[in-house]
Amino acid sequence: MSGNVRVNHMDGDLFEIAVRDHLVYVDQPKEAGGSDAAPTPGELFVARLASCVAHYVRKYLVRHSLPTEGMTVDAAFTMADRPARVGEINVSIDLPQGLPDERKAGLLAVASHCTVHNTLEDRPEVSIDLATGARQAADQTVAA
Repeated sequence: MSGNVRVNHMDGDLFEIAVRDHLVYVDQPKEAGGSDAAPTPGELFVARLASCVAHYVRKYLVRHSLPTEGMTVDAAFTMADRPARVGEINVSIDLPQGLPDERKAGLLAVASHCTVHNTLEDRPEVSIDLATGARQAADQTVAA
């Protein structure tokens, strides 16, 4: 599977993120100069991990015919400096009643191998460069 994500500048620090047919927004808090209209990119990063863990936990519970109602996943995080980044994330899974003790290790193993956690453990190659093509040419024409 492969995909594409497009981020469009809306206003100030507000950006619209298009993923397939879905829209998500990011912004900055007011004290950081934003309008606080949406989570920050760092918060969405942590949310991505927590939601991925939740997905894998739910699938594990369903596969073993265990209850899922009331299951929650919380992720507490702290930011770090130099370089600016999410410095620490603590994920906590709150399970419904009825998980047998002999299933807890397996559930934690599944949760800690979700796609996002695997990506953090085995970092992808990332390249950042300037776009080329029609849009850049049009921008240069306007500037001339």
